[in-house]
Amino acid sequence: QITTLINHKDKPKRSDKTLQAIQRVGQAVNLAVGRFVTVGEAIANENHELKEEMSVACIEARRAGETIAQLTDVASLDHPESDSHITIFTDKTGVVKAARLLLSSVTKVLVLADRIVIKQIITSRNKVLATMDQLEKVSSFQEFVQIFSQFGNEMVEFAHLTGDRQNDLKDEKKKARMAASRAVLEKCTMMLLTASKTCLRHPDCESARINKDGVFHRMRLALEQVIEIVTDSRPNGENEMAPISIYSGIKEFKNKVEGLRENLYFLSKENLSTMLEVILEHTEDFTDSAYTSHEHREHILELSKQAKMELEQLVSVWMQAQNQKTKDLMEDLEVAILKTCQCMNDLKREVHSAATSLAADLLKYHTDHMVLKALKITGVEGNLEAVAEYTCKLSEQKEQLVEMCRLLRHVSGTEPLEITCIHAEDTFQVTGPQIISAAETLALHPSSKIAKENLEVFCEAWESQLSDMSLLLREINDVFEGRRGEKRVYLSLPRPGKHNANLKALKPVKLDTEEQAKIAKLGLELHLLTSDVDSETEKWEDQENEIVQHGQGMSSMAYSMYLFTRGEGLLKTTQDLFHQAEIFATEGTKLASALHALSDQVHDDKPLLLLEAEKLISMCKQLQVTAKASAQGKSATFTKVDACILKTRNVMTLLCQLLPLCCKLMRKNKAGNGCLKPAPPWKEDRLRTGTNARTPERRVDTFGIKSLENHVTNMTFLESK
Repeated sequence: QITTLINHKDKPKRSDKTLQAIQRVGQAVNLAVGRFVTVGEAIANENHELKEEMSVACIEARRAGETIAQLTDVASLDHPESDSHITIFTDKTGVVKAARLLLSSVTKVLVLADRIVIKQIITSRNKVLATMDQLEKVSSFQEFVQIFSQFGNEMVEFAHLTGDRQNDLKDEKKKARMAASRAVLEKCTMMLLTASKTCLRHPDCESARINKDGVFHRMRLALEQVIEIVTDSRPNGENEMAPISIYSGIKEFKNKVEGLRENLYFLSKENLSTMLEVILEHTEDFTDSAYTSHEHREHILELSKQAKMELEQLVSVWMQAQNQKTKDLMEDLEVAILKTCQCMNDLKREVHSAATSLAADLLKYHTDHMVLKALKITGVEGNLEAVAEYTCKLSEQKEQLVEMCRLLRHVSGTEPLEITCIHAEDTFQVTGPQIISAAETLALHPSSKIAKENLEVFCEAWESQLSDMSLLLREINDVFEGRRGEKRVYLSLPRPGKHNANLKALKPVKLDTEEQAKIAKLGLELHLLTSDVDSETEKWEDQENEIVQHGQGMSSMAYSMYLFTRGEGLLKTTQDLFHQAEIFATEGTKLASALHALSDQVHDDKPLLLLEAEKLISMCKQLQVTAKASAQGKSATFTKVDACILKTRNVMTLLCQLLPLCCKLMRKNKAGNGCLKPAPPWKEDRLRTGTNARTPERRVDTFGIKSLENHVTNMTFLESK
């Protein structure tokens, strides 16, 4: 609005409509500033140490808003007696000054408010740390119950503050680090409860003490990391070491190589050689790993050797081209650039295949949790020798999973996923020894209910992390295949204007953390279905086929709806989601029309195809009705969100069945251009292992506020355990 005022064109003749519009804009700015300042003043009254600074900034903002309103009060210009009245037309510089003052003062208010939020988080963290110190020293159940109840309430407050902060972060890397730290705090809060109870029940047990100390230590580290992210600082002035991956190294290397097309002199050959050396040094993580297959190791070594040769050839032609730019030399340089980049792409594909196939195999192998089950059984039996045997097996499993995380980090493709891999590695490193100490405690006290419960909690954390790894593997594959990020742009968001007049009465809202947790499983199912649909559409040779086009569009929209359940993506409010559901249903109806057209070509199977098309039309109509239905209030809105996601999932399930059926019928009748193409062996293997690694359920990576509150409520039953 301010930009509109400043950029308006000065015309000799001004219509009444123009004058009224300018006045309305000025009044709107003043009203908005007034509301903003009211909030700022309320914050100032609650925070006395910043009250003076905040009050001054609010006064400046209010004054600037009033000045803009006065200068845009142009309705009286038609009256001769108002000729001396100063307006935007007689003093445009006044509006510019007022606008600058307004932007400056509003920025001050926002910065001060941000400082207050940071202070609130630090204060909340300090409360938690102080209570943790008390919990660590308690010696009686009664005292522990009282202090843990206080601790639970403080953790709930900290969860709300950090959750809001995480949503406000713009840096995806910081957001991922915050999510990882909050996930640690969520799981460790439950571990702290059972580990402390076990230690109180068995005060002379060394393994119980080690188990409890490990939980406290990890929670303190997570709390410190949250503060580092919030304050954007590191302890003792240390610089944060960014994780270096093969993917990021190859991407930077290729950018430099391709830059030679534009400028032959912007970097030295030593720089390129050093960059390649660093990349090849990181490939040693794969070639030196005991878990990399012989075939993958040989291919990586061959490609590394080839990359060195291609770079030598490139440097040779490049040096010649610097001396004389002949047409032949420039053509040779282009060929050398293409061959070098192709070699790096092949290397990238090979390490990706090595990491993801290993991960899929390991996750499939450990999905039965046999070692954990054996530890629970032998612990209850008090069989120390058997427990020792299975703890060795768990240690081996931990080393395998840690190595898997390290290799996946190299091929994760994005910084947030790299951070997730690092978090997973840390979780396996820490949780493994904690399970061992919990199992040893149970073996020493086989009749102890609390020792048994404690082991269960740590085993659940391990199983939860394995489940999370399955989804992480799918996300890494999605990035590699281009199914996530820039290509996910099929969104039809509501636009303000006459065509969306009915939206004005509805208040757009976001799902809170608890609602996201409730709908997470449904969202995950939707995500898995989008991957299945994408896999099916990739098998069609004719990517321009109408059925494929509609299927890809629906998959893309369903993916954006999945991201909404995680609080991510371009769908920001529930109203965005409902509008997207309507567009999704419309696209499904178009697909049904394409199925009708196909049914005319496949005469023998026409009834089957028409039946499936009618099912699709019916489902899409139900989704449209649900998306258009009005919902007033928080509970009704969430119910509507849940229904839209559920109906979208049902449509996607049907779509997964329709795509292979259509392709089969087209092949059978040799009609149309769509048919299956054979997948290359490396891709076929990855698709197979990726499917095997899928798990039907994933725990939510949000702070479990509700579950924590339930634990606090149920503390009265503590002593009976």
